[in-house]
Amino acid sequence: MLRFIPLLPFLGFLINLALGRRLSKAIAGAVACLAMFGAFLVSAWSVWTLVQMAPDSRGIVDQVAPWVESGALSIPFTLRLDPLGAVMVLVVTGIGFLIHLYSTAYMHEERDSEYARYFSYLNLFAAFMLVLVLGANFPVMFVGWEGVGLCSYLLIGFWFSKKSASDAGKKAFIVNRVGDFGFLLGMFMVWVQFGTLDFQAVAHKAGQLPPEAVFGTLSIATLLLFVGATGKSAQIPLYVWLPDAMEGPTPVSAFIHAATMVTAGVYMIGRNAVLFSHAPDTLAIVAGIGVATALMAGTIGLVQNDIKRVLAYSTVSQLGLMFVAMGVGAFAAGIFHLYTHAFFKALLFLGSGAVIHALAGEQDIRKMGGLRRELPVTYWTFLIGALAIAGVPPLSGFFSKDEILWKAFSGGHKTVWAVAVIASLLTATYMFRLVFLTFHGSRATGMGSHDPAVAMGAVSAKAGGHGSHLHDAPPAMAIALVLLAVGSVVAGYIGSSNRIEAFLEPSFAVPGIEAGAPHVAGAAGHAEAAPVHAAVGSAEASEVRGGEGGKAGEGGKTVETGNAAEEQRTELTLMAFSSGIAAAGIGLAAFFFLRRRDVTDRIAARFAGLHRLLLNKYYIDEAYDAVIVQPIYRVSERGLWKIVDAGLIDGAVNMAGESVSGWSDVLRRLQTGSIRAYALSIFVGVVVILGYYVWR
Repeated sequence: MLRFIPLLPFLGFLINLALGRRLSKAIAGAVACLAMFGAFLVSAWSVWTLVQMAPDSRGIVDQVAPWVESGALSIPFTLRLDPLGAVMVLVVTGIGFLIHLYSTAYMHEERDSEYARYFSYLNLFAAFMLVLVLGANFPVMFVGWEGVGLCSYLLIGFWFSKKSASDAGKKAFIVNRVGDFGFLLGMFMVWVQFGTLDFQAVAHKAGQLPPEAVFGTLSIATLLLFVGATGKSAQIPLYVWLPDAMEGPTPVSAFIHAATMVTAGVYMIGRNAVLFSHAPDTLAIVAGIGVATALMAGTIGLVQNDIKRVLAYSTVSQLGLMFVAMGVGAFAAGIFHLYTHAFFKALLFLGSGAVIHALAGEQDIRKMGGLRRELPVTYWTFLIGALAIAGVPPLSGFFSKDEILWKAFSGGHKTVWAVAVIASLLTATYMFRLVFLTFHGSRATGMGSHDPAVAMGAVSAKAGGHGSHLHDAPPAMAIALVLLAVGSVVAGYIGSSNRIEAFLEPSFAVPGIEAGAPHVAGAAGHAEAAPVHAAVGSAEASEVRGGEGGKAGEGGKTVETGNAAEEQRTELTLMAFSSGIAAAGIGLAAFFFLRRRDVTDRIAARFAGLHRLLLNKYYIDEAYDAVIVQPIYRVSERGLWKIVDAGLIDGAVNMAGESVSGWSDVLRRLQTGSIRAYALSIFVGVVVILGYYVWR
C-alpha cells in the first residue's frame, strides 16, 4: 500500500511527460492534481491505520523489491511509515495538492506543452520527496534526496530562456551537490561503523553505545550527514541557493519552501535522532549553525524589497530555528515547527503569488501599497500567515516556536535561546514590514512615476499577469489560500499539549531499549552532555507520561511535583514573553513602515554602510564568487583548459599525428614505383648485411 503514495504522482509525471503535448491544459492539470489527491488519500488511510496500532508498535513496512546484494551488503528497496513519516507524508501530499490546485490557475497562461511540462516536474518532485520520507534505509532516502535536487534544478530553471532563472537552477544544483557529497561520506561511515544502513538497525546499534565524550567516529559521521542537511535545508554555509530559487514560478517556491526540499535536512536529522543523540559535539554545532543562520537571515530579511526574497530569507531563518530544536535535542519540537511552518509558509508564498499575479509580475514591495481593498481574500489570508509566522497566539506558529524557545531555555542553552528570541523579533518585524508596505498605506506610484501602469509596464509578464487591471485571486487560487489559512490557525492545536511529542516519541526512541539506559551506563564524563542529548526522548517522554495521567501523588514525588509546578510557571512566563516579542516586532514594523516611514529613511541614511551591507546580503555571494567561483574558473580556464587540455593532451595528440605525417612523408619518397630502384635497394641491403658479417 505504501508504494502507491509515491507511485501515484510518479504516474502523473509519466502521463504528462509522454502525452502532455497532446493534452489540453484542463486535462494536464487534472491529471497532476488527481495524482496528488490520490496520494493524499492513500497517505491519510495509511496514517489512520498507523494510529490504530499500539504506540510502541506503530510501523507499516512495504518491502517493494530486493535492490542491492553484494557480499555482506544487502539493501532492499523498502518503504516504512512510522509516526515521523506520517507527519511528513501528510504535509507533502496535503500541502502539495493545494499547491497543485493553485498552479492550475497561476500557470494558466503558459503554452499547453509548457503547462504539461510544469506539472510533470511538479509531480516528479512530489514523488521523489515521498520516497525520501518513506525510505527505510539510507540508500532509498538518498534516491529521493538526489531526486528532489534534480527536480529543484528543473523547476527553478523552468523559464530557462531567462538567464537569471537558468543560473539560479544551476546554482541550486551545484550547491546541493556539495552537501550531497558530505551526505554520501556520512552514509559510508555509518556502514563502516554499524554494518547496516537500515535506520532502525542503526538506531538500535547506536542506542547501545554511550554518547561520545570526545569528537569520535559518530561525531564525524553525523557531522558529514549534517553537511548534507545544510545543503538541502539552506543553512550556513550552503544557504545561498535558496534566495535565488525565487526565479522559479511562485508555486514552485511554495512547494520547495513549505513541503518538500528544504524540510529534507531537518527530517533527516529527526530520522537519525538516536544517532545524533550520541554525538553531542555535532548537536552543539547543529544548534550553533541553526541559531546563527536564523539571526543572519532575519537581519537580511529586514531590508529586502522583493516580496519573494523576503519570504525566502524568512524560510532560511525559520529553518534555522528548526535546527536549533534539533541541536538542543528537542526533535519533536523541530518537527512540530516544520509541520506548522508548512501551512503558513505555503500560504505566504501563494499569497505573494496572488499579489504578483494581480500586478502583472511586479515583485518590488516599494511599488505596492494599499492593496488590501482590491485584494481582500489575498490580504486577509496573507495577514493570517504573517501573524502565524510572527508567533502571535493562538495561531499555529505561536505553539511550535514557543516550544522551541522553551526547550532551548529549559535545556540550559540560554545563549541560544536569547539569540533565537532576537531572531523571532526580527521575524515579526520584517514580516509586518512586508504586510504594511504591500497592503496598507496608499498605493505607490512607482519609482519615479505617478502612474501605476507605468510602474508595472516594465515588469516581466512571466507570472501571466493581466496588465494594470487589479483582480483578486481566481477561485482555484483562492480555495488554496483559504484552506491554508485555516490550517495556519488550527494546526498548532493539533500538536499542542504535548500531543505531537507523544505521537512522535516512538520515532525518536531506540527500538527495544529503554530511553536513557545506555547513558546511565556511560562514563561519568557524559553527565554534562546528558541533558542535551540523551534526554532526547526521556525529557519529552516524561512530560508525555505526565500528561497521560501520571500525576505525582505518590510518596517521594512531592519534590518532583514542586519542580514541575515551578517549571510550568517558567514555561508560562516564557510563553508570555515570546508573545510580547511578537507584539513588539509588529509594533516596530507599524511605527517604522506604517506611521513614520520618514524615520526609516533617516535611519537608513544615517547608517548607510550597515544598510548597504544588509541590502547586499553581507556580500556572501560576492565573497563566494571571489574566493571559490573565480579561482576555480581561472584554474579551469587557464590551467585545465589552456595548459592541460589544449597544451598537453591536445598537444600530445597533435604531435603524434604530426610525427606520423612527417615519417610518412619521408617513407613516401622511397616508394618510387621503379623496379631498378627497388633492385638497387635490395642489392645495397645484401651488401650491407654481408659486409657486416664479414667484417665481424
